Amino acid sequence: MVQRALFLVSSIGGSISPRLNLSMDIEAAAVDKDFSAKEGLNELCPLNGVDPKKARFPCCIVWSPLPVVSWLAPYIGHVGICREDGAVLDFAGSNFVNIDNFAYGAVARYLQLDREQCCFPPNLSAHTCEQSYKHAEQGTAISWDDALHSSMQHFSHKYYNLFTCNCHSFVANCLNRLAYKGSVWWNMLNLAALILWKGQWVDGIAFEIGVYVKRADRKRKGQTEEIPILKR
Repeated sequence: MVQRALFLVSSIGGSISPRLNLSMDIEAAAVDKDFSAKEGLNELCPLNGVDPKKARFPCCIVWSPLPVVSWLAPYIGHVGICREDGAVLDFAGSNFVNIDNFAYGAVARYLQLDREQCCFPPNLSAHTCEQSYKHAEQGTAISWDDALHSSMQHFSHKYYNLFTCNCHSFVANCLNRLAYKGSVWWNMLNLAALILWKGQWVDGIAFEIGVYVKRADRKRKGQTEEIPILKR
């Protein structure tokens, strides 16, 4: 609009009135401010490192084994997702989301996610994922913590169900709001597979427990072959 006004004035050979000039200055300032705001939304604040001793896992999915259950089925456990400051959030019961008090003990396994693979659109036209309309239906966010906060509010009114609405459902809901890796189809199954195949053990003790659990599972199924050594 500003360029069009300048073109019209120059084409008729006139000069710009102070009133028009002021209007164009205000409009240009508004455009610059809007651009700066959008640019600021895309900037990601630096994260601190993972610190298991302080139970800090910035932007991580975390996992803990369930007593007895995880011995029989190693892929089953309790999961949570962490804020940018490393505090753990987990859906631990009906209408209740834990904050920095991970249920079922300390974190045994974690997977740090890349925020660059998330979609934080300030508006519908600014989506970086290919499923913008579906993402808008699922719920969008302007930052990592904003997505987790929205999911917390949503699950604070949810009843816990072991099969349909559990800790995995909460984390999957967060990933869908983030559109992690461009997907809004995260669920209990692909989330469990993600942690199982890409998660890292916190320390040697947790690693040995994981190997023991896998061996016990193979023994229960009558399989005698050795389990490959996992990378810590």
